[in-house]
Amino acid sequence: MPDTTASPATKPAPPATTTAYVKGTETIRIGLVGMGGRGCGAAGDCVASSPGIELIALGDLFADKMEAGKKTLKESLKGAYKVKDENCFVGWDAIDHVLATDIQLILLATPGGFRPYHIAKAVAAGKHIFAEKPTGSDPVGIRMVLDAAAKIDEKKLCFVCGTQRRHHPMYEEIMRRIHDGAIGEVLGGQFYWNQASTWFKPREKNWSDLEWQIRDWNNFTWLSGDQILEQHVHNIDVMNWAMNATPLSAYGLGGRQTRSDPVYGNVYDHVCVEYVFKGGEASGLDKRCMGMCRQMDATDWRVAERVFGTRGVAFTDKGIIRGDTKAGYWKYEGDQNMHIAYVKEHADLIKTIREGGHINEARRIAESTLTGIMGRMSMYTGREVTWEQALNSKLSLFPEKLDFALNYPVPEVAMPGRTPLV
Repeated sequence: MPDTTASPATKPAPPATTTAYVKGTETIRIGLVGMGGRGCGAAGDCVASSPGIELIALGDLFADKMEAGKKTLKESLKGAYKVKDENCFVGWDAIDHVLATDIQLILLATPGGFRPYHIAKAVAAGKHIFAEKPTGSDPVGIRMVLDAAAKIDEKKLCFVCGTQRRHHPMYEEIMRRIHDGAIGEVLGGQFYWNQASTWFKPREKNWSDLEWQIRDWNNFTWLSGDQILEQHVHNIDVMNWAMNATPLSAYGLGGRQTRSDPVYGNVYDHVCVEYVFKGGEASGLDKRCMGMCRQMDATDWRVAERVFGTRGVAFTDKGIIRGDTKAGYWKYEGDQNMHIAYVKEHADLIKTIREGGHINEARRIAESTLTGIMGRMSMYTGREVTWEQALNSKLSLFPEKLDFALNYPVPEVAMPGRTPLV
């Protein structure tokens, strides 16, 4: 029976048997914690990105997820799958045991609410990190990640997160052009993640409150952060990138209209947030960006970003710039398939590790995650929220103790005007 009484925030990790990868070593040994679809996909992308990658350790909270993930990975990774049975760990402390193996790089792919605690453990163990987004679900967790970011720099570790657009050649090129003035002074933008309804897991009779919430994690704010973090954070990160800043404030609204059944936990099914960024030097005007996300069936999809400037507009998701410059029109001619970035983010990480370099995306993704959190705080409360309020908020959604035997009531759905701003 796994240890079900240890909180990931407090239980110490066993001593690591090795520190991070040393330059000159051909093989890089990786471990994976979180064996769902994204975790298995991240392991596959990492192996596909570079030669000499071996998966040697696995961890998950649930035994059935472990067995299903092992089967998937054995088939997909072929010879790169080097996991022995004694290096498969199940339970609350699975990450501690994975970190104590001879890995050099850990892939973190559990629900986002666990991420701050897992990042802190991985940094303490001296491992390089690939972490899926988001990097937390509340301000308390984000401050942990910001603290970890400083320690990553001190230890010269490498950290890359799963916001693939930052590693896509099309996005890299169009952002370079935006920052070089291709659309003039940036004034604002629009960004979207509107799609059909997403997955849920009905509760089974033998599941406790806590087990059901974790298995249905996509639909609980303390685990997923709501859709504004679980999906919309990709677009938020692009907009922060385009603005080359974090927003001053957020003013949002949202609610539950079609996904209102209890199986959908306490998250919203539609969201709209206006972010205000500091004005440019030339105009002095505040830069305003409007973001929306929606999960409703039989609706039009739109996953996109637009950046407006004094001399044109950039459609970042399409690799197109329309402006009044001499060129007038520019279009990226390379491969726009987003999957290449899923692999390239790992290739960039592995290359940096092997060259003895240093890459640290922890602060950047923590700031983009906090941007989403401040938007959610606004839409949940009906109040405008500033960056300082979000950054310094005492709001903590993650339980102090995790134990399947304890009672964890399903969190209430936030109600604007009634839910307090913490």
